[in-house]
Amino acid sequence: MIPRVHQQGSNTLGLLHYLYGKGTREEHIDPHLVASFDGMAPDPGRDPSVTKTDLRHLLDQTLSLLDADQRPDKHVWHCSVRAAPDDPILSDEQWGDIARRMVAATGIDPGDGAGCRWAAVRHADDHIHIVATLVREDGRRPDHHRSGKRAQAECRLIEKELGLRQVAAGDGTAAKRATSAERHKAEREGRDRPARDELRETVRRAVAGADGEEEFFDRLAAAGLLIRKRVAPSGDFLGYKVALPDDRNSEKEPVFYAGSTLAPDLSLPRIRERWALPAEVASSADGSRPEQPDLPDMTGPAFARRRATAATWQALLIIDNGDDGTAAAQIAAAGEMLDALAKTSAAHTRAQLREAAFVFERASRSHVKAVRGHDRALRQAARDLVHSGPVLGRGENGASTAMLVDMAFFLAIATANWHAKKRHGQQAAAARQAAEHLRAAYQAAAGEPMTVLCQQGQRLAPRVRQRQADLLQQVLPGLAARVQAEAGWPALAATLDDVRRAGHDPAALLAEAARRRELDTATSISDVLVWRLRRGAHLSALAESPHDTPARGSRRQGPSAPNTLTSPSTMDDFSRRR
Repeated sequence: MIPRVHQQGSNTLGLLHYLYGKGTREEHIDPHLVASFDGMAPDPGRDPSVTKTDLRHLLDQTLSLLDADQRPDKHVWHCSVRAAPDDPILSDEQWGDIARRMVAATGIDPGDGAGCRWAAVRHADDHIHIVATLVREDGRRPDHHRSGKRAQAECRLIEKELGLRQVAAGDGTAAKRATSAERHKAEREGRDRPARDELRETVRRAVAGADGEEEFFDRLAAAGLLIRKRVAPSGDFLGYKVALPDDRNSEKEPVFYAGSTLAPDLSLPRIRERWALPAEVASSADGSRPEQPDLPDMTGPAFARRRATAATWQALLIIDNGDDGTAAAQIAAAGEMLDALAKTSAAHTRAQLREAAFVFERASRSHVKAVRGHDRALRQAARDLVHSGPVLGRGENGASTAMLVDMAFFLAIATANWHAKKRHGQQAAAARQAAEHLRAAYQAAAGEPMTVLCQQGQRLAPRVRQRQADLLQQVLPGLAARVQAEAGWPALAATLDDVRRAGHDPAALLAEAARRRELDTATSISDVLVWRLRRGAHLSALAESPHDTPARGSRRQGPSAPNTLTSPSTMDDFSRRR
């Protein structure tokens, strides 16, 4: 149940006309009162002898208790309360009780016999509107400070008592949602999303991996946005606003949004914090770019994805084991990396990666102050992805993308667990939702590379396959049978052979890969181990042996590539992986 306290107004009659009208799309059906301050207010929706002006006179009558110069300019309080889409339809009596609880909790009518006058109007099955006059019966102003937070707290209690969907409590760090007017405008103009949401995503992508203001504003201009900069007399930039070229108001002027109104971390001062490098971490190993030997015959996009995979693994360890400030910085930088990955992704993974980045945005902010500097490896990874350019999703590029998305999934789950421990309900839910989109993106990205690796494994000599099976039994005796029954077992056998050919100890690396997270709940243990081994041995994501190389791009016959990721019910177990 979502309450929303709207901006205070000065026109009671105008608001009543809207509440009792047909709505902007004729969506208001049977508008009528469900409750009022005295239970006897006239209802222009059900009584033809009553007008909206009559109801306005009754509500505003307390204004006459004050001299003209004492009356508040904005005396109209307006709050809407909406149920979740899958909640049962509540009766008028239930909505009336909810309205009475809301005005009591917010201080509008606390039950002392001298509260404000108010009325609750229902014009749809799933929500009500409460309108009140902000002058009490005794002429005093109500104590409605922080009424929005108080309304939220009361809704959490109502949800439990009525068995409704329980919404995670907010903490004031969420981006401002698009208004109903903005949503309706987007629908009229045929936009997929309101301008506010589209601008927020575009600005976030422009920030991802940028190394300074010049590059940031160049990216905004390249994306086609209109930009207004707020400049101090000294010539320094103080802030900025952006607009979509075709988003206009009634005067045909562009509708600009300040960065701070798009999201709390998109103001220019907050963006600048990402570029600053504190002296105490300038030479810190935590903030350095992870070292990785050069991999031959690897293109720019593939190499950038391998770098990003290493940085993601490093970030995951910090989130699990670091202090709160460095963990919060890694989570914020993870949002940049996902934005960059979505921006440069292949067509068959783009939609899911874009949604993952979009919802993870909520998980990237909390009241825990991020200690910047330690996150530069992940921010550099985002920069590498952007500058390496888009990929087609085939060959080494596609395989390295699958490797990175696999690791990004576990980073999202680590983020969800971290927020859950801090009781950040909305952020934890957003991270889990992002993980589900990353799961789907992995399935799309891993199809071809797992096909090629499985074909390589199927072409191994029988004695080599048996050697890998014996090794698996030796290192993971309790899981060997399950792994060999999986569709991805040939890919794991090929990878173990590649590890041996590269001069590594397959048994040692396999044991290390298994220790990095618990495996018994993984949907496909073999997929998990393939990517861990190939990353740990610094192998190409899609290595090909000269004597048994299948044609690149060939398709695997039989079952589709398995999913490396764990099922939703096992997400919380990720924190026990080592």
